[in-house]
Amino acid sequence: MTSLHATAQALVAAGKGLLAMDESIGTCTKRFASVGLAPSSETRRAYRELLVTTPGLGDYISGAILHEETLVQKTQNGTPLVQVLMAAGILPGIKVDQGTVDLAGLPAERATEGLDGLRERLKDYAAAGARFAKWRAVFTIGAGLPTAACIEANAHDLARYAALCQEAELVPIVEPEVLMEGSHTLARCQAVTDTVLHQVFDQLHTQGVVLEALVLKPNMVLPGLECSTPSSVDEVAEATVACLRRAVPAAVAGIAFLSGGQSSELASARLNAMHLRRSGSALPPWPLTFSFARALQQPALHLWASAPANRAAAQQALLHRARCNGAALRGAYDPGMENQ
Repeated sequence: MTSLHATAQALVAAGKGLLAMDESIGTCTKRFASVGLAPSSETRRAYRELLVTTPGLGDYISGAILHEETLVQKTQNGTPLVQVLMAAGILPGIKVDQGTVDLAGLPAERATEGLDGLRERLKDYAAAGARFAKWRAVFTIGAGLPTAACIEANAHDLARYAALCQEAELVPIVEPEVLMEGSHTLARCQAVTDTVLHQVFDQLHTQGVVLEALVLKPNMVLPGLECSTPSSVDEVAEATVACLRRAVPAAVAGIAFLSGGQSSELASARLNAMHLRRSGSALPPWPLTFSFARALQQPALHLWASAPANRAAAQQALLHRARCNGAALRGAYDPGMENQ
């Protein structure tokens, strides 16, 4: 476990977070369409090259979560993207789940697929240079939702995935996401997140997963997008940290939040507010960092899509967002940074 511990610690290194660039081909197509880009394998390759070749990115990013397609892609001059990342001091990782499907008998809820054949796929991913992996499960809040069946099924699969990762000498990132869609309150999200996390760690314990070699990627505790009662940045920070302290064992290597559809600025502000509470008796036992996708990429994507000549500006936009989140990890983020 020594190498796994070292990798996990590197992923949550002080002042750094993760760049999630593991969008499926379908999701990537939708995001490209939203900014007027024609989807193709070459467009995806060029965009991913833009991201990983950003100068200085390794100062704020510890790891990059890749799609299977990206793991074997190369730059225009023939250099594997994995090598580019490693040269920048960024660990390459891989999304290994195969998306969600309706849960049998519970069509309002989703189960994640991908366990079949995973042991062999993990060997291939490790041979291709991956150092860690990620699996996402989703939970919807609604009337009577999520059900106990949905929580248990997804928690069990997350734990089996994590055990297989550690067997293959890959650090598992475990992502149980309570979705923002709905009209639920902050308190309701906190209660559901607490229940989900307790079940996940029960299953991880049952499967013998070593927590010191695992990174948790949870949602922040947030009110639903249609909730009529807004919550302040401080309220979100307090609810999130309180929930995690009750549900997450101290042995976990670190916690890297997903952005889950938040705006870039709000995600940074909420992360910053959590770190302002990291003092005295309120000090959480694990590092808190970020594992953002849209909240890091979106400004860069808009600039690059508008004109290829904006390549340098797009990379600066990505670096700016990474820098803002790096500041948030010190409790030093200020909205005025957005004007720099």
